[in-house]
Amino acid sequence: MFLAAILVLAFSSCNKEDEDSLSIPDTYNFENVNYDGQTQRLGMLLEIKNYVTTANTPGVALDAERLKAMYANDADNAGWQGTYEASKQLKGKTFEFHQGLFDQLMDGIAQASTSTVAGSPGQAGVVASADGSKQYLLNENGVEYAQLIEKGLMGACFYYQATAVYFGDEKMNVDNTTVEPGEGTAMEHHWDEAFGYYGVPRTFPADTEPVFFWGVYSNRRDPMLACNQEMMDGFLKGRAAISAGRLELRDEAIAEVRANWETISGATAISYINSALDNFDDMALRAHALSEAIAFTYALQFNPERSFTVEEINQALRLIGGGSEDFFEMNLYEVEQAELQQARELLGKGLGLEDRMMDL
Repeated sequence: MFLAAILVLAFSSCNKEDEDSLSIPDTYNFENVNYDGQTQRLGMLLEIKNYVTTANTPGVALDAERLKAMYANDADNAGWQGTYEASKQLKGKTFEFHQGLFDQLMDGIAQASTSTVAGSPGQAGVVASADGSKQYLLNENGVEYAQLIEKGLMGACFYYQATAVYFGDEKMNVDNTTVEPGEGTAMEHHWDEAFGYYGVPRTFPADTEPVFFWGVYSNRRDPMLACNQEMMDGFLKGRAAISAGRLELRDEAIAEVRANWETISGATAISYINSALDNFDDMALRAHALSEAIAFTYALQFNPERSFTVEEINQALRLIGGGSEDFFEMNLYEVEQAELQQARELLGKGLGLEDRMMDL
């Protein structure tokens, strides 16, 4: 045991020395960085978010065909405010087997938005909070499709692409010698594209504006988890390692970013479960928080180095969703507080956050 301890210490010291010998900048200030495609997709999802949330006002009906055109970047029918290249879209980058799920959600929210009465069990419509300050369009089972679309795509598109695709073997086992002006080597470019999905400035976390999507939730969790700097350190280390041809350090950075990003997603789900428990008797606030918790729990499946089995993720979804992991079968009117507490414990234990999960 003593010998084993010495060997572990020696190995750890070597790793630290290897990392110390790597020149890592304080900001994402590398040569030939380009993640414009990711920036465009962030913009697309922002426009989708802004459009679907207009239906939180009673009497505003959404156009399902426009929504699906935005998802697939059918520019003639999307009604974009911004300008996006024809080759860039969200649908084609979404996890292949779930692409149709979001088309169905878009059909569902458009149908729900035609309701002319307030939402209630068995009836889609807008539901207001007890104090009247918040109102959300819910389906007949109390699910807020707007959150499943926005946060669901953060998981099935952005998180999946970064942690599984761009950090995967196919994108990392590529040329790292030939430099394309403005984009670097193929490997450097793929790493930059993964960073683009994080949605933060290159000077993050010194500068926390503007942040988008995952950057927003990283920032919210940072006071308790110190995740902003850890995420940025991983991205900086990995990019510097690639440029230096230090692929063993690149692989360490991949594992670090994957682990921290998973914690952000799972901790955000727990935070929304806590919010739902705190506002359990206010259906609008409960449904809004649980719809967010569902989407961030759903995202966990897309990380190749996840801390949960798919069945554990589905179990958490069933506990949060009133007995079903199927978005279209969930019933947030029927969920019980004890089930939410079980879901929180499952997620907290899997992430090693048992001691902090009540405070998230």
